[in-house]
Amino acid sequence: MAREQGKGVTEEKIRVFEARREALKTMGGEKMIAKQHELGKLTARERLALFYDEGTFQEVQLFVKHRSPLFGLDKKQINADGVIVGFGKVNGRTVFAAAQDFTSAGGSLGEMHAKKIWKVMDMAMDARKPFVSMNDSGGARIQEGVPALDGYGGIFYRNTIGSGYIPQITAIMGPTAGGAVYSPALTDWVFMVKKSSYMYITGPDVIKAVIGEEVTHDDLGGAVAHATKSGVCHFATENDEDCINKVKMLLSYLPDSCHSPLPIASCADSPDRECPELDKIIPDRATRGYDMKQVVMAVADNNEIFEPHELWAKNILVAFIRIMGRPVGVIANNPKFGAGVLDTTASDKASRFIRFCDAFNIPLLTFSDVPGYMPGTAQEWAGIISHGAKLLHAYSEATVPKITVVTRKDYGGAYIGMCSKNLGADYVMAWPSAEIAVMGAEGACNIIYRREINEAADPAARRAELVAAYEEQFNNPYFAASMGIIEEIIAPRETRKRVAVLLDALKDKEQVRPPRKHNNIPL
Repeated sequence: MAREQGKGVTEEKIRVFEARREALKTMGGEKMIAKQHELGKLTARERLALFYDEGTFQEVQLFVKHRSPLFGLDKKQINADGVIVGFGKVNGRTVFAAAQDFTSAGGSLGEMHAKKIWKVMDMAMDARKPFVSMNDSGGARIQEGVPALDGYGGIFYRNTIGSGYIPQITAIMGPTAGGAVYSPALTDWVFMVKKSSYMYITGPDVIKAVIGEEVTHDDLGGAVAHATKSGVCHFATENDEDCINKVKMLLSYLPDSCHSPLPIASCADSPDRECPELDKIIPDRATRGYDMKQVVMAVADNNEIFEPHELWAKNILVAFIRIMGRPVGVIANNPKFGAGVLDTTASDKASRFIRFCDAFNIPLLTFSDVPGYMPGTAQEWAGIISHGAKLLHAYSEATVPKITVVTRKDYGGAYIGMCSKNLGADYVMAWPSAEIAVMGAEGACNIIYRREINEAADPAARRAELVAAYEEQFNNPYFAASMGIIEEIIAPRETRKRVAVLLDALKDKEQVRPPRKHNNIPL
């Protein structure tokens, strides 16, 4: 009789537990969820259901709740304290995540909300697995005061400690303002959703009150603004579903941690495939542009690329591709935009990408067609010297395999900056169209032969003769090849074949840098 009574008590406790668990999972309730949907947004649970392989998500600390008695919070129930954290499988690989739910107290971050995020970040670090944050929050929970700010501090600290150790990705899927914006900026990649997400330090109302400037939420900190103007956003997506799908796509290129092997995709493409279209891609005049993205796509497995920062600093492109299933990071000047010139933003864009790839052992493939650094007072006063030095630093410190292909112009300091041999490139190749020199023929002759041109009976004719002679000597890759500055000259159509062979040969490359606490990149 006693045993039967005990069984009944256990069943009752299970029933109570299940009822409480289901109640907590309702988050902000039906009305708030309906309002979220009206705004074109999914709830945190819906986002996680899309993100994880079906049935694999394991929630952590569902029953955690705030403990603040201030401003009536002791009488307020905030389900799951406004954030869902846990882990599961994404395309069969373990990933940890935190998703703020705007339907539950506006997804506001308080002490326990933050500690839930700390917990899952610590688990990701210990497990050496990626961490993804889905942000949709009204910011710090003002009623809790300083403990909420301490919560952000703990997140920032963990972002920093995890940097270069595990991949960290932020998906901005609603408002993110004030101190909350710094965690995304500390992570490796930032996704935003057009028209429904924004991030800024101070909102439009404060800006109007303080400096009298009027601006909308979207113009100030929307996805397009940050994808085109500030570069804070790496991927501007169409909606929540598109955002989540693109996060999953990015993860497919990344290892679990800096100690993990690169994910190898199945590949039906051939390492011997030639790219005949590349033989015709360089225009017949040096002043004409072409789309370097076509070169990158031709070389990639199945012509597929995944491009961060597509809308920012378009004079240089960075992209993930695969060569025989292995991830490769590509950096390439794009003559279609601003002649592919290097400026402050292009240098920053490339440098950050190089450092990320090096941190996670992703080989680097550089395509160089660069006339130089952007001249002018605007660039000098914006710090092109220190920004350009970041690129030199990033390439030099990288120890992954580094392959460079010179397609056309490669002039002056920009030639060095685009991973030249003495900047650490393992192998430099050039197309027959390559022009490797200190500067273009016109500028060089105006300096070298200034007196001779001025004293000539026909200065214009003499200048033309001297320019033609300079081009004959330097507007080709043969002088550089004769000096061993480049390893070989290849037909453009052979580019994929040569890159595939080199990446395979260099896949076990190891380099050790001098022991130190850390280097000092010119920030």
